[in-house]
Amino acid sequence: MAPRRPLRIVLTGFSGTGKSLVAPLVAQRLALRPGSGQGWQIIDTDDLIEKAAGRSIADIFARDGEPYFRGLEADALRSACQQERAVISVGGGAILRPDNRRLMAQGGFIACLEARPETILRRLREGVEEEPLDRPLLAGPDPLARIRELKESRQPFYALADHTVHTDGLAPEKVAAEIARAWRRLSAAAVSDPGRLRAMSGALITAAVSVPPEAAGVVHTPSGSYPVFVGWDALFDLGRRLREAGLTRQAYLISDETVFARYGPQAEAALRQADIPVDSYAVPPGETSKSLEVAAGIYDWLVECKAERGHAVVALGGGMVTDLAGYVAATFARGLPLVHAPTSLLAMVDAAIGGKVAVNHPRAKNLIGAFYQPRLVLADVATLRTLPPREIASGWAEVIKHGFIADVGFVSYLEENVERILNLEPEPTTEAIRRSVAIKAAVVAQDEREETGRRTVLNYGHTIGHALEAATNYDRLLHGEAVAVGMSAAAEISRRLGLLSPEVVQQQRRLLERFGLPTQAGDIDRAGIAEAMALDKKVQARAIRWVLLEAAGRTVLRDDVPPEVVEAALDEVLQM
Repeated sequence: MAPRRPLRIVLTGFSGTGKSLVAPLVAQRLALRPGSGQGWQIIDTDDLIEKAAGRSIADIFARDGEPYFRGLEADALRSACQQERAVISVGGGAILRPDNRRLMAQGGFIACLEARPETILRRLREGVEEEPLDRPLLAGPDPLARIRELKESRQPFYALADHTVHTDGLAPEKVAAEIARAWRRLSAAAVSDPGRLRAMSGALITAAVSVPPEAAGVVHTPSGSYPVFVGWDALFDLGRRLREAGLTRQAYLISDETVFARYGPQAEAALRQADIPVDSYAVPPGETSKSLEVAAGIYDWLVECKAERGHAVVALGGGMVTDLAGYVAATFARGLPLVHAPTSLLAMVDAAIGGKVAVNHPRAKNLIGAFYQPRLVLADVATLRTLPPREIASGWAEVIKHGFIADVGFVSYLEENVERILNLEPEPTTEAIRRSVAIKAAVVAQDEREETGRRTVLNYGHTIGHALEAATNYDRLLHGEAVAVGMSAAAEISRRLGLLSPEVVQQQRRLLERFGLPTQAGDIDRAGIAEAMALDKKVQARAIRWVLLEAAGRTVLRDDVPPEVVEAALDEVLQM
């Protein structure tokens, strides 16, 4: 008996390829076909999502994030695929999930609509005229580059469709005719292919991402993926890396006066050697420059330089510069492409990875900021050789933190190689930074905007650490020193709650001290600490979300820590 044609057609493909326009035309053609019986219904999963949520998709992304949206999308697709005689238009990212692909393939003929990135951008912009697109995943200064990036990452999944129609030069009616013709001629054989379901729903398919062979890795987030380069003397490649990323029109190098005097000429030369025009701006060194007033001065300079979208901001320096320049890039002209060239250990393993940019408010650190991913990160480990020992030690606090929140094996690596790392031997130092970056990147990929709680683990030690910085006006403790004391307090809170053994508390303390970090601080205003903790970003409904340890490499979030436990832990770390 000859196989029967499926009674569902699923249209997939990138936004702007014409799925919503084509679906009703396909249904009309099938209804007019002799002997077709009752008509075919049209289902748009985006419409189902908005109806179920009572909100627009843009609002869902803005308020609840992409993971929540993808859950609604899976529910909508599940409902749609229960229908027969249906032409279903699905969102461009629905095909990324294996369970979604299996739903589409079971009893459905999958047709992918294709188009060039330029065609997609033109279609999406019709009637919009140079305004930001109302597409959450295309937000940013260069939507065409974002379309290319997303299409490239999704292409292996689109290629699994039963039939593909290139829509660039075709009217919707022609596309519909081709899909109806393919359904008649190909669908029965397609759905009877014994290997089709396995190929379509296989979880081992990996999205294609262009990763330069020299890159330490790629940070994947819903709003963008970018390579991280870690190596010795990597700054000489700055211009080449920007050119590879397509950032060739103009670079605005932002640094602090100390870093610029040492590395500014090298960075400028590397950019000019790649035929990238560059202008530079240096701010006074120190955390006090991370302010709205200093940012306003940079805005004025960018206006004088006639900066425009597509011009890149290059942040050359430590964590202060990374945060400040990143905040400026995120907010000037609705966003300029950002490149991080961190020159401090703290910036390499923390500030430059993950897209958190901010300036300080007089009452709290990083209170004014945004999530804004860079286009690439280039960390020259050799620059650490010119840093003061205290500043290098400050950076190791974040590295040690990454081990204790996520990878007990990494903790062991650090314990076994302390002396070689402290001597900045290239191999173990670079390996430690690479592994630290990998942990940060993995956490960020799971929770880009701190929406699911996963990224919150990166704040281990930071609730009290940030409070210590604020209570001392940001001029007494370096960030890593404050975090080290905060980690000691968090471990003590964990012990007092019965979560963590005393042995792990001591293990963390010993490792911090071996890397030259403090585990106690003294002569600090306790009232100032309490006030700063109340303003911490992790406060929800007036309760602090504490990141605590259950074991080395395993965290837990708690918002029910009794005040007396916090006070007792502060007594332990503020005894000096």
